[in-house]
Amino acid sequence: MEIPEGLELSPRKVEYLKYLVERGGSVKTNDLASHFKVDPSTITKTISELAESGYLTHIPYRGVCLSECGKQYTDFLVKRHRILALMLTHYGLSQEQACSEVSRFESLISKDAVERMCHAMGHPRQGVCGEITHDTHCHGCEADDI
Repeated sequence: MEIPEGLELSPRKVEYLKYLVERGGSVKTNDLASHFKVDPSTITKTISELAESGYLTHIPYRGVCLSECGKQYTDFLVKRHRILALMLTHYGLSQEQACSEVSRFESLISKDAVERMCHAMGHPRQGVCGEITHDTHCHGCEADDI
């Protein structure tokens, strides 16, 4: 796998990975389907794609959990969301508005752009949605590492 630039995944896949973090890194397939209000077959297909890409470990009939690469990459996804939301609050949006707006476009912003914004903001430690961590390097994770 190449070094991620933050643009590899669709917005929906980004939301799935971030949801896994909210749930402690693992979740049952049916819980994912229920939460996102989609058919279980849709979840299964997407999970398979994320597992093939090295982000998840999928145990059929048991659920999914983040791989080591998935954890590192999802740390970046959370950081990206929080940096962008914090930036929007500086321009007058409420915390809730900022989080909602960022969810619409965050998957289109590269890792390089996020790192530049973070640097320009003085590497903040707290965003409007939670703590911002700065150790989010994912260097060429391999699916074999799962």
